[in-house]
Amino acid sequence: MIDPKVLRTEPDRVRASQLARGESVELVDQLLAADKDRRSSISAFEGARAEQKGLGKQVSSSRGDEKAALLARTRELAQQVRSLQGEADQAGARFDELMLKLGNLVIPGVPSGGEDDLHVIESHGTPRDFAAEGFEPRDHLELGEMLGAIDMERGAKVSGSRFYYLTGPGALLEFSLSQFALSKALEWGFTPVIPPALVKPSAMEGTGFLGQAAQDVYHLEADDLYLVGTAEVPLAAFHSDEILETDTLPRQYAGYSPAFRREAGSYGKDTRGIFRVHWFDKWELFVYCDPAQAEAEHERLLGFEKEFITALELPFQVLDVASGDLGLSAARKYDCYAWLPTQQRYREITSTSNCTQFQARRLNIRGRFEDGVRPVATLNGTLCAMTRMIIMLLENHQQADGSVHIPEALRPYLGGVDAFHPKA
Repeated sequence: MIDPKVLRTEPDRVRASQLARGESVELVDQLLAADKDRRSSISAFEGARAEQKGLGKQVSSSRGDEKAALLARTRELAQQVRSLQGEADQAGARFDELMLKLGNLVIPGVPSGGEDDLHVIESHGTPRDFAAEGFEPRDHLELGEMLGAIDMERGAKVSGSRFYYLTGPGALLEFSLSQFALSKALEWGFTPVIPPALVKPSAMEGTGFLGQAAQDVYHLEADDLYLVGTAEVPLAAFHSDEILETDTLPRQYAGYSPAFRREAGSYGKDTRGIFRVHWFDKWELFVYCDPAQAEAEHERLLGFEKEFITALELPFQVLDVASGDLGLSAARKYDCYAWLPTQQRYREITSTSNCTQFQARRLNIRGRFEDGVRPVATLNGTLCAMTRMIIMLLENHQQADGSVHIPEALRPYLGGVDAFHPKA
């Protein structure tokens, strides 16, 4: 959540952020009214409570009619205090409920627009000209079946639509990508983490994945636990309700976990192959830092993603995500889109978000700074979403005979193999 002081002192800034997100501006006025009611209720409760305490001291030293009057007033105040406390609690709950609906403050300079407004800020590499090479590129599923790498039919048989098996070369590609991602994360100074894939509602809500994103998560009602859609959730909640010492910042974690997504609202979209599935494995980078360093850390995370994609010899673009497509928690987000030959367009493979202090406030994660204890900043970045990256490797590195070239960066994790070939 945002700092309530900003809401009170700079409401127009909050309204502008909501407008940029395409979200309710009226929510700001509702929050201001709720905050006024909350503070007024707290003041009334504290005033009555103070009087109650003062009368308690007077009763012990009074006598006769005076004591009887004081006792009567004490009983009256006790009932009043209980009533005022209930009103204060109710007003506080209303304010908190509304605050959880308010998105993070968009950082100045973020381009305006929505999901379809793609603001490309960098391009790297050149897509292959398959026509010049004399053949029509096959899509990742055709290649995967030729190689014995992807089995969608059995995935559907066992688990339903949008599930799959990675077999043989497909499984080897995932393991090699995972090992390469781990080696880079260690090189960059990240601590590897294997976090739980089931989390409490507080972790999901704290990271902003309930509310508007709730339709896309799997909830186990019998246990009141959620399957995570990204390691960002357990990594963000890792230090919930803690105070981090300044000299331990930034803290950098690389989490490996499955990611489960309902893909609600994607009916009919990317139904072929493993582009949009209900489960995949992913390496996620996560950083806790001094808020003053958050924007620099964001650029650093983007640099790591670019380095990783470049090593895999993939053409890609970097996008500055439009304000209306940031999601609840991000104040700024960069996406990397790799070239997908059979679709003749770039598609998303990584994303990195600066969530400023938004998640830390919701999860009560603070740092002990020179000017006092206050919320830290959190940032996240996808390093390798396995299915998307496998798709890009298969399609971009395919050869006319159906074989697939292996980038040099992955060969050490494949025993030196430089290509996968179709099954005989």
